[in-house]
Amino acid sequence: MLRSMACTTVNPKKSQNSLLIRNGTIVNADGISENDIFIENGIIKELGKNLSVPNGIRSIDAKGFFILPGGVDPHTHLEFEFMGTVTADDFYHGTKAAVAGGTTTIIDFMDGKENETLIDAYNSYREKAEGKVCCDYGFHMVIKGWNERIKADMETLCSEHGINSFKMFMAYSFRLNDSQLYSILEHIRNLGALAQIHAENGTIIDKNTERLLEKGITGPEGHELSRPEEVEAEAVNRVCVISKQVSCPVYIVHVMSKLAAQTLADCRKRGAQVFGETLASALGLDGSQLPHKCFEEAAGCLMSPPIRPDPTTPRFLMDFLKQGNLQVVGSDNCTFNKEQKKIGMGDFSKIPNGINGLQDRMSVVWEKGVHTGILSPTDFVAVTSTNAAKIFNIYPRKGCIAVGSDADLVVWNPTKTRVISAKTHQHAVDFNIFEGMECHGVPEYVIVNGRVCVDQGQLNIIKGSGRYLECPVFCPYVYKQ
Repeated sequence: MLRSMACTTVNPKKSQNSLLIRNGTIVNADGISENDIFIENGIIKELGKNLSVPNGIRSIDAKGFFILPGGVDPHTHLEFEFMGTVTADDFYHGTKAAVAGGTTTIIDFMDGKENETLIDAYNSYREKAEGKVCCDYGFHMVIKGWNERIKADMETLCSEHGINSFKMFMAYSFRLNDSQLYSILEHIRNLGALAQIHAENGTIIDKNTERLLEKGITGPEGHELSRPEEVEAEAVNRVCVISKQVSCPVYIVHVMSKLAAQTLADCRKRGAQVFGETLASALGLDGSQLPHKCFEEAAGCLMSPPIRPDPTTPRFLMDFLKQGNLQVVGSDNCTFNKEQKKIGMGDFSKIPNGINGLQDRMSVVWEKGVHTGILSPTDFVAVTSTNAAKIFNIYPRKGCIAVGSDADLVVWNPTKTRVISAKTHQHAVDFNIFEGMECHGVPEYVIVNGRVCVDQGQLNIIKGSGRYLECPVFCPYVYKQ
């Protein structure tokens, strides 16, 4: 078992400029090779055998290990104000947990306050992240309304601030109607950006919630009952229909059910420009926690769309990743402590929605996908790193091991095991939804921008060392589809 990761903060001036990783098996999404890697000034300079490198540089012997591109998690919510509280993980704790688990790039969501402009929200989030992040990071922008000011700000974010994706909700009180979605998606297409959609039928959810509470169903089990699979699937189909009218590519976040995944696959077959993301929680849990008699355990796993009670769902979604019907695994890391979850005791609709996953995403996917024989190591790299990097237009800087790419790497031990626990994770939350899960596959070393940040189990991070990533519009991978 991997020993508990200690955390120390070091002086960045003492970090190494050069590093050699030798004798490992390099895994990219498009193939496997046996080569050494020479890193200099945070960039991969050479790949090959018997490399001529300067004397005195550090060398890591990766014999028997896989060398993977650092994970790219395109779905996180750090320092997020939601449902009357703020997530436990700020940009420091969240990215520290990410690095500990092998994720070296995150893309978070900017969600502005009421009456705050999109530009103000951008500035606020940049200020929150700077000085805290431990890995490189980008942003998506949340759109909660539609007017000329929002339209103009979207253009500015794309042209001046490196934002190329915008998220809309079809649920919650700030959901958009079909007319607004049509107009916003048309604008996004003209900007060359990508539309992200939280796909659930909010009107039906509201009516179901009202009915369930009237019947006295107030505990966490009511959450999933209020948002059954068909409510998710209907919204997926509807937004694909809307997007096709305006030729706007869309990315469905957190696909959590078999019916929604099948609907998305059917839309793709009919020519919809749609990408699908599922979550580590959907792949690693079977929903048995939700009707649990313990409020804390049930509420701890509560998120939207919910983890489904059908025990065959995780395998179904993993198979869809293998087949290419879904492309990405995110974490949707949105952590609330036990006391925060108790806000909704007596009314499930008030329980803060969100779970952890940033640190454990890659281990869970390896355990449930590769260790079981469903995914190959190349598939694993595709769904945890490469596909997200391509979709959000930061490839090949991120998401691959190639000359010129950023030196974000994971030396992965496929045989060592670790047991997930809140006692040893790096999150600021006081429980872990994967508590007790044994995972094969452990990051022996994690290199972030050329610096060894996990070194044989020792976590050595630099608070504030992460760089902001600009994501250009008109992504070739998205717009050539």
